[in-house]
Amino acid sequence: MAAWTPDRRWTAHQGLNPTRTAAVSFAVMIALGTGLLLLPVMSRNGRSAGLFLSLYTATSATCVTGSVLADTAAQWTWAGQLVLLALFQLGALGFMMAYSLLLLLFRRELVLSQRVTLASALGMRTVGGVTRLVRHGLMGTAFFELTGTVLLALRFVPMYGPGRGLWVSLFHSVSAFCNAGFDLLDLSRFAGDGYVLAVHMALTIVGGLGFFVWEDLLRAKGWRDLSLYSRLAVSATGFLLVLGWVYFLAAEWTNPATLAALDPADRVTTALFQSVNLRTAGFAVFSQGGMWESSQAVSMLFMVIGGCSGSTACGIKVVTALVLMAVLRTGLQGRTDVVIRGRTVPPQLVRNAQTLTLTFLLVSLAGSLIIAHIEGGAYLPVLFETVSSLATVGLSAGVPGGLSVASRWVLLVLMYLGRVGILSFSLAFLTRRHGEEKIRYPECELFIG
Repeated sequence: MAAWTPDRRWTAHQGLNPTRTAAVSFAVMIALGTGLLLLPVMSRNGRSAGLFLSLYTATSATCVTGSVLADTAAQWTWAGQLVLLALFQLGALGFMMAYSLLLLLFRRELVLSQRVTLASALGMRTVGGVTRLVRHGLMGTAFFELTGTVLLALRFVPMYGPGRGLWVSLFHSVSAFCNAGFDLLDLSRFAGDGYVLAVHMALTIVGGLGFFVWEDLLRAKGWRDLSLYSRLAVSATGFLLVLGWVYFLAAEWTNPATLAALDPADRVTTALFQSVNLRTAGFAVFSQGGMWESSQAVSMLFMVIGGCSGSTACGIKVVTALVLMAVLRTGLQGRTDVVIRGRTVPPQLVRNAQTLTLTFLLVSLAGSLIIAHIEGGAYLPVLFETVSSLATVGLSAGVPGGLSVASRWVLLVLMYLGRVGILSFSLAFLTRRHGEEKIRYPECELFIG
């Protein structure tokens, strides 16, 4: 099917600009979540949590980050936890996916304008098959989250009883699948429990693959029948998970603050858990600040890459990273066309990948310099905190002395930009018309390198 480009005249007329829809819908969800969390009934002490704590927590939940200022189980009642669950569920699926769910429940068909906006929000180049993709995506989400709930309940119900055990299982299942990282139990207590960690890892990986890959796997009869994108996404995800696993196992094996305190078998599982959760889920079973500085640097690299397009994960996305590596290889070989697995990557996609990545890095640098100026002290923990927030991972290396409220405001903005800004940036690429340049300037000679 030919590439789809929305007609700006009628999308603007109907107010369906995808970038505006994404930004406004997330802002509305954050505002509603903040208002609900402000209610005294949401806090265990019976008093309002205060504006900043409520706003920060609602932003973190909606942007599926998992960064918290107060222990989730100790601060929020079951009602407050339910609000958080709803926020990161909607934040992971996106407003248009949730809206489509309501339409499908009421047996309403998506009109063309809704399909255009939804296709843009999902990063699709065509409107063909968007309804099927949404239906399968929502069904898959329900299936995986319920399966995860049942699997976790087998462990948590005997430990905490039917009521709390089922609730904790549901909360953690949804949190892991949505790559949200909200934790009611302090998973560091389960560092030696391979079963609990395996369920969390499986949910995180599936959620990070995304709707496109699910749809392709459902359709395909074999590996070669998959689209190029799905093959790249699956193979790159597997490669990065194994690479991170091997690295952290080797680098942190003798570190008493991380893996050395565990049995050898548990070190293997925990190193894999660390590799998986850097793909923006953000669960942790050991102190991130206790890692060697080299491991913290590698962790930031994995956080920047993130998960796959059209998934619950954030970051620049794995296929974007593959395109950048292909650009590097092309430059080193002195070639012109960027080729991946026998296919030429269009120049516009190459520029999009470069622009998105450079923007991500510049925003990370700017945010970290602002916080470093506010806090002073060592720079690496501040950079770790900044990248973690922008990539919506939520892990913290622990800035010495803690962060001030001013720095937390910066992180709050970075979380919003990481989930909504990068999404809107990507949508702008997809919905922009790429016509002929009306003005061409003379070429110039510059010294490079």
